[in-house]
Amino acid sequence: MWRRWGFFRQFKLNVIQLARLRSEPDAVGRGMALGLFIGFSPTFGFQIFLAILFAFLLRQNKIATFVGVWITNPFTAPLIYGLEYEVGRMLLGMPPLGLNYLGSHLSWSLGVQVGAPMLLGSLVLGIPVAIIGYSMTVRLVPSLKYWKIPRWPRKRNFRKNKKNELSD
Repeated sequence: MWRRWGFFRQFKLNVIQLARLRSEPDAVGRGMALGLFIGFSPTFGFQIFLAILFAFLLRQNKIATFVGVWITNPFTAPLIYGLEYEVGRMLLGMPPLGLNYLGSHLSWSLGVQVGAPMLLGSLVLGIPVAIIGYSMTVRLVPSLKYWKIPRWPRKRNFRKNKKNELSD
């Protein structure tokens, strides 16, 4: 069943890659913090490219950065972006946009009214999440080295087993 769910498989593969890194926990933590910060930016669709670019420019751990960006995925993006918008809107003192306004006016002013609160909210939420992610990663990476991750259950090939039984 889990093979059909690509998201869970990819998450498990990312954890395995993170566990097998031969870097220091501090370097992995810095890469994770960079990935989490970029994952909270309102650049859905470009986050992985931005994360790898900044990981190269800042000489951070690329795999840890890639894993950190996965904080924003199709399941968590609506929650994260909605929270960013609300936090930014409250800090800027802006009124909430109604559904009637969103449906009838697609303009530059709408982009500013949505984009500015999201940008501010991403900064306000992204920095603490990156700091918490760094501290958790630095503590978690040494224990991940000794964690045994089981393989995916494999389907047995019954034809092969029957041939072996007949030849015995």
